[in-house]
Amino acid sequence: MATYIKLAWRNVWRNRRRTLITVSAIVFAVVAAVFMQSINRGSHEMMLDNMLRFSTGYLQLQDYRHQDEPSLDNTFAYDRSMHQRVLETDPRIQAVLPRLETFMLAANHESTRGAVVFGIDPQKEHHFNRIKDRLVKGRFFEPEQAEAVIGGQLARRLQLETGDELALIGQGRFGMSASGLFKIVGMIEHPLREMNEQAVFLPLPAAQELLSAEGLVSALLIAPEHDRHTPAVAAALRDRFGDHDLVVRTWPDLLPELLELFEFDLAGPRLLALVLYIVIGFGFFGTVLTMTMERLREFGMLLSIGMRRGRLALVACIETLFIGIVGVLTGLATAWLVVYYFHRHPIELTGDAARAVADMGWDPVLPMSFAADQFYTQGIYVFVLNMLIFLFPLWKIIRLDILEAARK
Repeated sequence: MATYIKLAWRNVWRNRRRTLITVSAIVFAVVAAVFMQSINRGSHEMMLDNMLRFSTGYLQLQDYRHQDEPSLDNTFAYDRSMHQRVLETDPRIQAVLPRLETFMLAANHESTRGAVVFGIDPQKEHHFNRIKDRLVKGRFFEPEQAEAVIGGQLARRLQLETGDELALIGQGRFGMSASGLFKIVGMIEHPLREMNEQAVFLPLPAAQELLSAEGLVSALLIAPEHDRHTPAVAAALRDRFGDHDLVVRTWPDLLPELLELFEFDLAGPRLLALVLYIVIGFGFFGTVLTMTMERLREFGMLLSIGMRRGRLALVACIETLFIGIVGVLTGLATAWLVVYYFHRHPIELTGDAARAVADMGWDPVLPMSFAADQFYTQGIYVFVLNMLIFLFPLWKIIRLDILEAARK
């Protein structure tokens, strides 16, 4: 086998210029494909991180009826012992955040707006999503204070400032009326635009008292150490709480439309990568075709002195693989360096593009994803391309007539 590998390596470099051009084309395809996917997935990861940290979380533990009927009637009991049981379920659980969520009317002295009211633990929320860093005015409340922090756009629409009182009017648990006055102590610019126009944050005990839901929460948001641990942590929680009236839902269950949007958005870069590989594949095929056709006489001589067709085909296969391997490894090394640099130093947006992104609550940069699969999948694509192109020399070797080849 070592002899075949050595022979194939020498054959590849018989025409250095042709081989280098083909390898360069593969390198370009790999780098371009990785770069396009990295930019696209980087923006997805930033969007998803904002959505999950400020909205649903990676995992939720909730009443089994809550998904179909998100009502305060479908809440469940939560206390310190429950918190500890969840944490002990899996060592990869980093944080557990209780939330009580409902829809109410927020009002000043002359107008009202629809609002989403969140009862939260401010310390745990800040540890999970750095919510206090989003403050633009005032401060955040302490857990025992019956005060409110609201979205900046909601405050502007209601013409409220810190120090003013906000009236909340709605329905509590089991149809009980719920209303209260809360002093506004802070305003935040929420990274999700619709939440910036609707969000009202209260301390969890104050929200429970307002909604006649003492000791109850709508959901427990569970944060794993890394997002790749989500399926394993969800399975562990299902085993632990399978006998209760609680269900575990992962973010694809809670946000299926977002997952579909990502899949649709990734279709563009994947199509471009496919077109790129098809174009490069024709160049690769041209190189292999030329290498094969100019060596038919050589193939005939080798077969005439007793070399088996299978072994000759093996050498031709190794030659094709060598070109692909050199191109892929060089391309992946180059792509890794490029993506790593821009991952550490994201491209900063300017002008209207920066303002548009900032208005959505995101940093005005083009983040780069550093996911491993976007690298090794390129090797798989080139390997498949290699095998398809190898079919030509294999066909020529199998059907080669030794006497006809000798006359070439």
